Amino acid sequence: MKREKPREGARPTMADVARELGVAKITVSRALSDQSTVKESTRTLIRETAERMGYRLNVSARNLRQQRTRTIAVVIEMTPSHERLMSEPYPLLLLGGILQELTAAGQNMVLTTIDLFLQAPPSADGVILLGQGVHDDAAAVIEATGLPYVVWGAEHGPPGRVVVGSDNREGGRLAAGHLLGRGCRRLLFLGDAEHGEAEDRLNGFEAALADSGAAIVANIPCAFTVAAGREAVVPLLGGQGPDFDGIFASSDAIAMGAIEALQAHGRKVPGDVSVVGFDDSPGAALFSPRLTSIRQDWGVGGELLAQKVLDLVAGKAVESRAMPVGLIVRDS
Repeated sequence: MKREKPREGARPTMADVARELGVAKITVSRALSDQSTVKESTRTLIRETAERMGYRLNVSARNLRQQRTRTIAVVIEMTPSHERLMSEPYPLLLLGGILQELTAAGQNMVLTTIDLFLQAPPSADGVILLGQGVHDDAAAVIEATGLPYVVWGAEHGPPGRVVVGSDNREGGRLAAGHLLGRGCRRLLFLGDAEHGEAEDRLNGFEAALADSGAAIVANIPCAFTVAAGREAVVPLLGGQGPDFDGIFASSDAIAMGAIEALQAHGRKVPGDVSVVGFDDSPGAALFSPRLTSIRQDWGVGGELLAQKVLDLVAGKAVESRAMPVGLIVRDS
């Protein structure tokens, strides 16, 4: 029997491919989905025939049938500003790990901010949230969608929330141990402890100072920017605040700003004041003096976030993960 040909100018359908080969449409569907229920040789023949005929999979229709978008939404909690750019290592290094893992899994990624997500949530199977927000408010927004989601941050939310982050308490302990080892006894903590990660860094720092003879003489909330680090320290350098000989900054950007302020007022680093940052960002080794910092691996963190959200979408059991940190000693 003569096989029917697609109408002139019409895009070939799955049924056209099936008629061309004299097989069932379901066989074509399974072969194009690379299902092992179809012999590999048959799968190859069907794929080659479909390509020769110009057949293209209707992704929207397939996803509708499967009730899957094959898309993960990545939501950034931070608000981009002139002082805190999206092009900085955070969040770019996390995004690199996420994109690598999602691409390998054949998944799309849509990138947005928490404000835009609230206004127009994208169609997605799951969500990765980078940053929990003050008092965990950003995570609460995502949770309200009912979608599977994972968070980059600290385990401060409700039981069952999946969080990937660094061991921030251990980072605080390492920073304290380093400053104590340098003989520092009057210490500053710079950072906004209303953010879960910074709160854990402060808690670890305080715990390690207990019974050491050292004390935190000032705990100064500030944003995660160079400008905020400068502004936090300047008022203490005019004789208006307590004397200090060590600083633990909850980000490298804050640490760099603090050092700039110290140097501008004639204070030597580390001669007069020792400084430890957090992140070990690429700029830490290029700064002058080279910045001692607590290292966290954003790239691996991004890969873990992607793996865990895909597992959640697939209905698998998933647990939170706190990644190890390390002290990188340089000149500051």
